[in-house]
Amino acid sequence: MTATEARTVVVVGGVAGGMSAAARLRRLDEHAQIVVFERGPEVSYANCGLPYYVGGVIAERESLLLQTPASLRSRFGLDVRVRHDVVRIDTAQKLVEVEELDSGRRFTQSYDSLILATGARPRRDEPVSDIPVRSLRTVDDADAIDAALVRPGLPVVVVGGGYTGLEAVENLVARGASVTLVQRGSQLLSPLDAEMAAPIAAEVRAHGVDVRLGVEVVRADSGYVTLSDGTSIAAELMIDASGVVPETTLAERAGIRIGETGGIDVDAQCRTSAPDVFAVGDGVEKAELVGGGTALVTMAGLANRHGRMVADLLAGRSETARPALGTGIVRVFGVAAGKTGWSERQLRAAGREFYAVHVHPGSHAGYYPGAETLSMKLLADPRSDAILGVQVVGRDGVDKRIDVIATAMHAGMPAAELAQLELAYAPQFGSAKDAVNILGYVAENTRTGTTPTIQWHELDAAQRAGAALIDVRTPTEFAAGAIPGAVNVPLDELRDRLDELPDGEIVVHCQVGLRGHIATRILRQHGVDARNLDGGYRTWRDAALLRG
Repeated sequence: MTATEARTVVVVGGVAGGMSAAARLRRLDEHAQIVVFERGPEVSYANCGLPYYVGGVIAERESLLLQTPASLRSRFGLDVRVRHDVVRIDTAQKLVEVEELDSGRRFTQSYDSLILATGARPRRDEPVSDIPVRSLRTVDDADAIDAALVRPGLPVVVVGGGYTGLEAVENLVARGASVTLVQRGSQLLSPLDAEMAAPIAAEVRAHGVDVRLGVEVVRADSGYVTLSDGTSIAAELMIDASGVVPETTLAERAGIRIGETGGIDVDAQCRTSAPDVFAVGDGVEKAELVGGGTALVTMAGLANRHGRMVADLLAGRSETARPALGTGIVRVFGVAAGKTGWSERQLRAAGREFYAVHVHPGSHAGYYPGAETLSMKLLADPRSDAILGVQVVGRDGVDKRIDVIATAMHAGMPAAELAQLELAYAPQFGSAKDAVNILGYVAENTRTGTTPTIQWHELDAAQRAGAALIDVRTPTEFAAGAIPGAVNVPLDELRDRLDELPDGEIVVHCQVGLRGHIATRILRQHGVDARNLDGGYRTWRDAALLRG
């Protein structure tokens, strides 16, 4: 294509998806006319870094600004116009109508191809308030929050206990604010299962944050926020982290199909129902790997990847988007929580069969200083052994374990095959049997019935039905904390005390599951109907945090 035949590509929205598409297309096509319209004042910034700018971890505001219209024009030859709002799309005439926000002037721009990267907007569930309310999605938001933190002890209410809410809480505490975290659901971090998220709430409370679960804001005025349980909390600032919804107004007005999730419906190449119109980013529903349907997955990595893919398609390459796993991670006060795939709650809601495994290995070799305990949960299909989801919580090594398992899921690796992975080992980085390997070993034992297990939430019913609970830890461990109704028979004494065990079903447990596994194997080979409490006392104790 010659310069005189150059196509015109219009991109609506910047940041991750839009700018990835524009920059990649320029690298592949030097002659295309590429116009980017961005409603806000910044077109390319690190929105994931905003909480850390508020907290002072990122000291310089300019560090958040990745590119400017001038730098994009200079390096990529892009026509980037900020504070330009696309208000209408004519898909038949291939025109967009644009309002220049500073002047109010309106004009039209033709396109050969159109890329929508309109993103998502805050849900804004909280009532109208005379207390300042900010989200944490733009540089303007971060500037306003930073300016509002005028004194130590400023009472701030954060609404929403997900990734952004937790990051906001940590950084507000770092700035000396008095923080209350309000979460509508019964737990923080709803993508995780309850027993995995409970230690996060405990950590947040340990840092002086007032965590209110199962309530929502019903009124906010005169320096106080009133919750649905009738309590009032002092507040001079509210941070809205209650979630986002796809920004689809422009697409809907143009007659572009919206999917069942509320996001823009696209095919595997991010094509919308309108000819020559693509859509990427948080406003788009994604094909989802575990369930095989669609989902709203608002992750910057996917937005970047899909923007790049659309550029490749426009340059004549053949690409398709891979189904999403929803891999994510957050760190709050030194504790990280990561997940990929589905949770147990999602699987139950969908009626999917699964088996669950909890393990608590070390982040690296226990004899090397600084080893921390990880809490890991795996969910897999009992027939195919396909990995359906994994959650990891801990102070060190969470990220690499989640990334390894997300890679395994992408490749279709069965759960038991995790035991066969050859991973980098030195005592300061891992163990000869890495935490991922251990997850695979335990998964194989569980699925094959080598060691039958019982879950923490099934234990009460089993005890009521007459099952005896045998704690095979040491007497010292038992004295430090025990599950009600448990009888202590240390593992090393078990063979000699078999005649002391009651008839009928027995549930055994240790601290994290390994000694319980050994005890279960001993007992079953002696004809005892025994099951191991999956994840041991550690998992039961974490779940007990849910009850306060």
